[in-house]
Amino acid sequence: MDNLDYGAIGNGRSAALVSKNGSIDWCCLPEFDSASVFANILDENIGGRFAIQVSDDYTISQKYIHKTNLLKTTYSNGNDQFQVIDFMPRYINGDNRHHLPPEIIRYVKLLSGKPRFKPLYNPRLDYARNKTDYTIEGNYLKSFTTKGRYDSLYLYTNFSKNDVLNSAEIELEDDGFFLVSYNQKILKQTVEMAKLKMERTKVYWLNWTEKLVKFSKYNDEIVRSSLVLKLMSYDKSGAILAALTTSLPETIGEVRNWDYRFCWIRDSSMVIKVLTNLGQRDVAFRYMKFIMNIIPMKHEKIQIMYGLRGEKKLTEQILDHLDGYKGSKPVRIGNAAYKQKQNDIYGILVDVIYQQLQILGATLEESEALWTITRSISTVVESNWNKPDRGIWELRTEAQHFTFSKVLCWVSFDRAVKIADMFRRKDYVRKWTKVRDKIADDIMKNAWNERVGAFTQYYGSEDLDASVLLMEPYGFIEATDERYIKTVKAIEEELSHNGLMFRYKNSDDFGTPKSSFTICTFWLVNALHRIGEKEKAESMFEKVLSYSNHVGLFSEDIDFESKRLLGNFPQAYSHLAIIETAINISGGGLSHEEQIIECIH
Repeated sequence: MDNLDYGAIGNGRSAALVSKNGSIDWCCLPEFDSASVFANILDENIGGRFAIQVSDDYTISQKYIHKTNLLKTTYSNGNDQFQVIDFMPRYINGDNRHHLPPEIIRYVKLLSGKPRFKPLYNPRLDYARNKTDYTIEGNYLKSFTTKGRYDSLYLYTNFSKNDVLNSAEIELEDDGFFLVSYNQKILKQTVEMAKLKMERTKVYWLNWTEKLVKFSKYNDEIVRSSLVLKLMSYDKSGAILAALTTSLPETIGEVRNWDYRFCWIRDSSMVIKVLTNLGQRDVAFRYMKFIMNIIPMKHEKIQIMYGLRGEKKLTEQILDHLDGYKGSKPVRIGNAAYKQKQNDIYGILVDVIYQQLQILGATLEESEALWTITRSISTVVESNWNKPDRGIWELRTEAQHFTFSKVLCWVSFDRAVKIADMFRRKDYVRKWTKVRDKIADDIMKNAWNERVGAFTQYYGSEDLDASVLLMEPYGFIEATDERYIKTVKAIEEELSHNGLMFRYKNSDDFGTPKSSFTICTFWLVNALHRIGEKEKAESMFEKVLSYSNHVGLFSEDIDFESKRLLGNFPQAYSHLAIIETAINISGGGLSHEEQIIECIH
């Protein structure tokens, strides 16, 4: 495949990527950050996959079942047609608890004729570090490792397990199923049971999307992006993943390959803010619980990122035995960026705390906990705002006084002042207002470069940075301010190329960036819209939306020339930006009456 033409399925515990031809090329079980059982996307020779192979006379098409995370791949040669509906079960049991087992179901639905296919079932457990063996035991096919760390996987099916093991051709005479499970199943697995799980999972997602705020424009894009973000919410803790994959490169053949299966405070807080605005309060409540659980004691500092269960140590390792996506080595697991100092995370976190208190409210115990977190953050920011950091882009070389980091330190105190006022703590309001205003004065004095005619990447720099576009959305500066308008125009001229945006153009740890960072293009669209260039902004937005893959998903990066998707996939950052931009351009949600009419239609 020349593009990231994958659909994503998942259930809040793990996820899988299914190619447009119906091959499961990436899945980690039992959880998002577990070792892979299928990793064909990272090594086409040894990674392992579960493919549905048909002869060349079949045409293949793929789409999501509308407003769900069930993926339907249709195979047809005219007379003979069948579908494979892929999903990971998620629904509410009779005892009102979520059922989300570590398993994939592939429901094979006969449409017409007598279609034929070959299943290629080739799991390679534990990142394919060692050989995976197979055995048929009773009602399942078992895969297991014989060296290194032991692991196993179970396949249940109504088709001949010998045929599956030998990739023999199967003639489809009625509906069938494959169930790939990390756990050995206690109950007998049947076609009827697989179909029931499919229908219950479909109903779950339809109910979930029905609760979203509806919009007159771009509603389908907002729904799909919301479903993607929900896929990345880890049900056990409330943590939000940055992406479902590791080591998909920003540029083919280069080394900007990172593991994104972790919870970045910045990314996840932005996601929660967007989902709250769409009415998904349960996700927000659970994320705030995660924050209250991971925020350390008052004397400790907040990390920029954590594991999905709140792990603090995310040691980075290289898997040398894997060739990498299209030969792009190295393949990494873990992420050394957890050690970095990034001052912007504090402002983003206090901003989302303020939003939650404002919109959702809190119990007395939760309010006291959030107030303590706000005070602790304010103490840290007051001591550190005037120090250099690594910035939003996590540069691994020299620290700088990044403009975006300074603005977010201002945001931290601006929202802290509002929270203190909410709790009627006038002493804190007075104290924090002084710090907020001091930071604002510092930014205006040092971030503006008169020669460039814009706010630049860091103090004393002449380089431009797309993150500076967020000065206005975070409330630091008005959209009508001449300095902001000039900055937007300068960034557009300098960083825009072929309708897409660089993050920045100056050299970093690995040379100069070569691909477009997807979220930055949406930031520019928003900025243009806010300064009054609305037609231009909407035209640009629709153009960028056309660069999604065949099922509407985006990765972290886009190639400027070919428009090929690059980087980890699907990317939470990109999809939250789609939602924000769509909401801004559409002018807000439908009224209650309009939503009723929309539902009828």
